[in-house]
Amino acid sequence: MLCALSGEAPQEPVVSKLSGSVFEKRLIEKYIEENGKDPVTGQDLTLDDLLPIKTARVVRPRPPTLTSIPALLSTFQNEWDALALETFNIREQLTRTREELATALYQHDAAVRVIARLTQERDEARDALSKVTVSGTGASNGDAMAVDAEALPVELVAKVEETQAKLSKSRKKRPVPEGWATTEDVSSFAVTTENSSEIEQPTALSVEEDYAAIGGPGGNVAIYSIEADKVERSLAVGEPVTDSIWKGSRVVFATAKGSVKVYENGSEVVSFSDHAGPATGLAMHPSGEILASVGSDKSFVFYDLVGLKRATRVFTNSSLTTCAFHPDGHLFAVGTVAGDITFFMTATGEQATSFSLGAPVQSIVFSENGFWFAATAKGQTTVTIFDIRKEGDAAKVKVLEVGGTVQDLAWDYSQQFLATAGPAGITVQQYTKSSKKWTELARKDFAATQVAWGRDAKQLIAVGQDGRIGVLAAVAE
Repeated sequence: MLCALSGEAPQEPVVSKLSGSVFEKRLIEKYIEENGKDPVTGQDLTLDDLLPIKTARVVRPRPPTLTSIPALLSTFQNEWDALALETFNIREQLTRTREELATALYQHDAAVRVIARLTQERDEARDALSKVTVSGTGASNGDAMAVDAEALPVELVAKVEETQAKLSKSRKKRPVPEGWATTEDVSSFAVTTENSSEIEQPTALSVEEDYAAIGGPGGNVAIYSIEADKVERSLAVGEPVTDSIWKGSRVVFATAKGSVKVYENGSEVVSFSDHAGPATGLAMHPSGEILASVGSDKSFVFYDLVGLKRATRVFTNSSLTTCAFHPDGHLFAVGTVAGDITFFMTATGEQATSFSLGAPVQSIVFSENGFWFAATAKGQTTVTIFDIRKEGDAAKVKVLEVGGTVQDLAWDYSQQFLATAGPAGITVQQYTKSSKKWTELARKDFAATQVAWGRDAKQLIAVGQDGRIGVLAAVAE
């Protein structure tokens, strides 16, 4: 009868009720205290489950091998060898454990870094795709555009509200400015001057008073004098120009590298780099103190031109191609590659309404009546007039067939004349309020990619793909 733990004859044998195995009492009690289980079956075992076995006391005889010094030395040597082997095994296990620990720590560190990156991407995605509740006029398709609405600073909100109150009040009864171009003037438009802008494949045109700024993919900008019919000076923007806008003494350029650069009196005063991709469009608030840019990174940015700093940024769910402020400045319209024209509240960044054009939006311009805006899409030969007070198909007031691809639009300040530019030439469409009809006043064979009205709408400045700049003006019969 041997102990199941020590393999020797027990001095105080006990038997387990669960397994029927015999143990040395002191050994099994210590095992139960540490583990609480039967060492043979693994079942829960308590001291009450042990039964003592009554046997005669066993007197262990001395092993005959331990009766001489050589035998004792041999035994000691065997024990030492066993101890050395056990020590070696323990060291080997310690080395493996250290390696496993180092691997686990490396994996843990890598996992933490991956989690941090994914968390950042998740937060950015949530910012870009979080839904907003659209109040007022809803989108025509009933879907909400995913945006991260961000309001303007308080001082700029006050400026937006002040500008809206001032302009909306005077718009209703505002007469055509004195000395403005008449229907007869526009009907007799012809190319009176034509020159080279010195810019290859122009991509941007902006006009202020008697000067025009023409930019191109080479990063150079030509400042053209309309009156003198010559390029007077040039600016080195250093990046491919995608759009420009001129207001007062400041001219602003958007670039294909995502920059928005502000020049004043020929010198760069500030450069913003908020877009992750190309900046595709610019718009100036009627107050002249807020600049907007849109980009292919699905965001639009408002800048404070007084403090020369970024004011706010809003993400949408589609790449943006062009933009425009409402004449009162309280609404901001963006065109997308998905073919939607979406309106946002300037002060809060929240979506107001949306219209569908069916193809990537090429150009957006507002009428000064505050109700209409015109838009055209890439590759379209039509210009669609929308009424922002209506929804769905009812919002399409008129679809004008131009007869050629339209690349740019320009609506004059008197809200009478809408100019279109494209490879097929330039047209001027007129809306007569009394008869509520559209009429084509002029069509000129000047292939243009950009067009803008000059002083008092008595001139049209156009730039062609070949770099030519032409001025259309009335010709006396």
